[in-house]
Amino acid sequence: MRTNRLTTRAQRAAVCVALASLFGMPSAHADGDPVVSVQTAQVHRDTIAQPVRAYGIVAASASSVTTLNLPYVARVTQMRVQAGQRVTRGMPLAVVQADPAAVLAATQAKSALTLAQGEVARTQSLFDKGLATQSQLATARKAAQDAQQALAAQDQMGVGPGARTVNSPVDGVVLQVSVAQGDQVQPGAAIMQLAAGDSGKDARANVTLGVEPSDAASIHAGDAVTLHGLSVALAKSAVPGRVVMVGASVDPQSQLVNIGANVPLGQTAFIPGTRVSADIATNTGTHWIVPRNAVLKDSHGDYVFQITPAKTAHRVNVVTRVEDNGRYGVDGMIDGTLPLVVSGNYELTDGMAVKTDGKADGSAAR
Repeated sequence: MRTNRLTTRAQRAAVCVALASLFGMPSAHADGDPVVSVQTAQVHRDTIAQPVRAYGIVAASASSVTTLNLPYVARVTQMRVQAGQRVTRGMPLAVVQADPAAVLAATQAKSALTLAQGEVARTQSLFDKGLATQSQLATARKAAQDAQQALAAQDQMGVGPGARTVNSPVDGVVLQVSVAQGDQVQPGAAIMQLAAGDSGKDARANVTLGVEPSDAASIHAGDAVTLHGLSVALAKSAVPGRVVMVGASVDPQSQLVNIGANVPLGQTAFIPGTRVSADIATNTGTHWIVPRNAVLKDSHGDYVFQITPAKTAHRVNVVTRVEDNGRYGVDGMIDGTLPLVVSGNYELTDGMAVKTDGKADGSAAR
């Protein structure tokens, strides 16, 4: 009879194990302790950042725009470019001719200097003969200095007879042309605006982005930016860059905080005016990289389970630092040599026996 009872117990245990395997329920050791089936992944430390999504436009930053004008009255005799055209440094943009009155002023400045220098020489000769005073010589020298400065100012403005070619000071794109061929422009009036391109040395912002005010505090100059196009043609494009400016106030129109980024776009399809989105990497640091479903939470905080060599679950308390899509960057006493439980962890308690069904499709290292 006793043998029959033992046989019945063994049969019942076998049935329980089979049912547990069939319905995904915890099985048991021979001594009756439950065994939970889990999936694991390898864990390691790596650099991870908290992404902030932003939207904006290429070449909309005021710091990347160059306005061309003249310091004297002139007439535009020929326009060499049009809005939207790409230009290079030194490329002719327009041909202008100074107003006759401006040319006359420049000519008079040269004549005044010649006259003043002659007066200095004459007064010096009289002074040497005792026929002029020290005060008269000083006055003549002062007049020559004033004439020299007046001529230098005229030369700096570039006023001269005949036509003058206005060349591009930067590599970039013509954003706007403000005058037409034949127009007369006043001193300081805008002729055209250029959006500076990518010379490889220019660290100014060429992309303006907007972020929610709550996210702006986590963004700093130097943070990595990945630019994406909003159009179908540019949807798969991704161009890296850096944050160069973080606004200190909310834009009254967009209700967002403006972020300036420098992104090398010279050989890309992101032309000025392109609407874009961007992922800004904030709070970048080195942490343990774990899948989101590996992290559990209770009244004591966040925690994960690792599998010990004895095939038992070991609880490790962690602190979640950043989240990037389906990954967490956590800190804690994690052992990089032990498997991390990524599936089945809801059924575990510290020290519970486990068996692994293999690694999950994803990996904590990816």
